[in-house]
Amino acid sequence: MKRAFTYILITCVLLSFTACGQTGETGQQDSTSAEQIENTEDGEEETENIAVQMPEESVPEGFVYISGGVFQMGSPESEAWRSDDEKQHTVTVSDFYMSQYEVTQAEYQAVMNSNPSNFSGENLPVENVSWLDAVAYCNARSGREGLTPVYTIDGQNVSWERSANGYRLPTEAEWEYACRAGTTTPFYMENSPSAEEANYYGHYPYMIEDNYFSQGNLEIKPGEYRQTTVEVGSFSANSFNLYDMHGNVGEWTWDIYAQYPDEEQTDPVGAALGTRRVYRGGGWNDFAKNMRSAYRAMMDQDKGSFNIGIRLVRNAVDGVGSIAGYDSSKQDKESAGTVLIAYFSWGGNTRGIAEEIRQQTGADIFEITLVNPYSDDYNTVLDEAQRDQNEQARPELAEHIDNMEQYGTILLGYPNWWASIPMPIASFLEEYDFTGKTIIPFCSHGGGRFGQSLTAIAKLAPDATMGEGLSIHYSGGESLPEDIAGWLESNGIKEADGQ
Repeated sequence: MKRAFTYILITCVLLSFTACGQTGETGQQDSTSAEQIENTEDGEEETENIAVQMPEESVPEGFVYISGGVFQMGSPESEAWRSDDEKQHTVTVSDFYMSQYEVTQAEYQAVMNSNPSNFSGENLPVENVSWLDAVAYCNARSGREGLTPVYTIDGQNVSWERSANGYRLPTEAEWEYACRAGTTTPFYMENSPSAEEANYYGHYPYMIEDNYFSQGNLEIKPGEYRQTTVEVGSFSANSFNLYDMHGNVGEWTWDIYAQYPDEEQTDPVGAALGTRRVYRGGGWNDFAKNMRSAYRAMMDQDKGSFNIGIRLVRNAVDGVGSIAGYDSSKQDKESAGTVLIAYFSWGGNTRGIAEEIRQQTGADIFEITLVNPYSDDYNTVLDEAQRDQNEQARPELAEHIDNMEQYGTILLGYPNWWASIPMPIASFLEEYDFTGKTIIPFCSHGGGRFGQSLTAIAKLAPDATMGEGLSIHYSGGESLPEDIAGWLESNGIKEADGQ
């Protein structure tokens, strides 16, 4: 009798969980929301219980159901290493499905019959895909599986039919909501991620910039730098059961980059016009500060990178209307004009690269120098560089260009300092009008390649076109002339352009 009563009690409990977990007419698997987490004493444990109890039949394979809600998008002003474009504002997000994992190379190959990745492995995330590649993949996979394609692609212009049931990219708001999983801290884990919890430039955990020479105060100590992507799902998931939201590869979103508005928003979709698309999450070569839940990176939609990939989303509720995304980067550009090599160098590596470029092109050359130069001592300049980055300082330049209007293409060189540009480059970019010009970056680095320097340049020169960049390890070695020649050719820069 007691066993029968226990059976009936368990059955009632399970039925009550199922009823609570339903959304509309159909229950969903792995349903989670910020509200559910915030209303429990142990949010993670409660979320896991909810996820286990949810029915499975309506959730696409490999996806989780994300129950929408209201959250603060962006970062508080007190968050270390935040950017000015992370202004906090209230956002409401509707329910959606999101893939647990980044799209793998095997998945991409099966649909597109190609694999553009820099690293090779079936279960590694596909990378080196442009935003245009990503939306084309979404459509092709939708068609392959009998779903209605989401996007209409007309060259550089792409529109999104919100009622379509096929695969798509997340919006910025959906991505951040899913990454945070109810948290309000810089990362979704309690502390900043260690190299055992995410794949990134593990030598540079969060706040290392302020504690480089005295690491006793760091919560997370420096760890392994793998210098490659790893198989998807290699680390623990967040409480929404999503893997690799921090690190491995950045992930394209739908949104054209723009400053956040002041007012509240519901299901925002970014700017209608613009030149660059947002990607989120940071990659294998990023410092931890650039993997924060609120950090925003961007790139031209027709360019890919070795650290940017794809995470898929599908509608869980019916969308309404069509959203146009118009890329204006190819419109009304000035002619290439005369080429200028402009560079900042501290230890001489970037100067050597710039001189080789000048030798091959005959272009004009300009060294960016300071009224108050940085220290000659390596340890001291590390402190000075991170101080200026943290303060977003604009050091005063010692020399200036009187006739910038004659230059249509600027080959812009710098060392990768703390995973971004040195602040003298910011001073240079803010001094002149780069509207309609083409900026082609080159940098010297010690292992992080460009870091987030391309995003920093794009934010400071939003009306310029970005060419294909060149990253050189330290001084480049014997292959430098050949590497530069190939890079110049890929950007259409010939010797005659500099005469």
